[in-house]
Amino acid sequence: MRITKLSGPPTDTEVDAWAATVAGAHAADLPDVPAPTRAETAGRLRVPPARGRAALWTAEGGAGVAALLLFTDEANGHTAFLDVLAVRPDARRRGIGAALWERVREELLAQGRTSVATMADLGGPGQAFAEALGFENVLPMAWYAQEVARRQPVEVPATPGYELRAWHGLVPDDWADPVARAHGAMEDAPMGDVDERAESWTAQRLHAAQRLILDRGGELTTVAALTPAGEVAAYTELVLPDPGGVRALQYDTVVVPAHRGRGLGRAVKLRMGELAAHRYPALRQIATTVADENTPMRTVNEALGYRSERAAAYFQLQLKP
Repeated sequence: MRITKLSGPPTDTEVDAWAATVAGAHAADLPDVPAPTRAETAGRLRVPPARGRAALWTAEGGAGVAALLLFTDEANGHTAFLDVLAVRPDARRRGIGAALWERVREELLAQGRTSVATMADLGGPGQAFAEALGFENVLPMAWYAQEVARRQPVEVPATPGYELRAWHGLVPDDWADPVARAHGAMEDAPMGDVDERAESWTAQRLHAAQRLILDRGGELTTVAALTPAGEVAAYTELVLPDPGGVRALQYDTVVVPAHRGRGLGRAVKLRMGELAAHRYPALRQIATTVADENTPMRTVNEALGYRSERAAAYFQLQLKP
């Protein structure tokens, strides 16, 4: 089986083949979850990641694909993230996944990486494949999904002493520093034994992460709870990888410790859902992941109508030459 490493931005034909492979694998493994659209796939393949360097491989005839993110920041130059390793259902059990993994492993060792992580659903072929390679479950979590309410107005609770404000696209320059500082509150979120080290968030890093979403053709909305002193007490982010898609992703939801216990997490999420329902007529679901250990966020999500969709986990492998 010939495995080819893509050496430049993929052509339309290569994007089509990659999208078809991923969609086929997704339909077999997650038939009830919308697959990534072609527009989303094109953006991810053609626009370089903000945090590192991507390496992409395809198997002959579109039988399988693999995408690796090699972190380039100083804190994480020892590790990487296996973003995709998918094999078309009709091509499985022929050693294609193993052949793709061998190329990924060669790249990791050539780049001096000592660990690699990936995310896989529990009970599915991804978990079985990862564990067969020696990956270990280091952070159990689950996917949660919420249907977008359209028939009844959303009642956002009052937040005395705070102003709820929404920004579509990049957070304005005047608020980028406060949002970045608020992001630091996520450092106490459960991370299990994941080998990736937290970096300090700055306005520049915040805008780089947000610009990547936009450059890849997606849309981003941030809803924040602000204090009169100009502090961001809480915020949440909604991302549509494809603005015409039916499923959005709830990214970070943060409540700064000094402002917890006041319902701000629930308030910003409710306002986000209200805005999304009006802005995106095709949107049907909002999905997010929460670590099993993060009881406060799971409680908030359940109160908002999120249902547990499927169990997942971060899996990690310590590499040996």
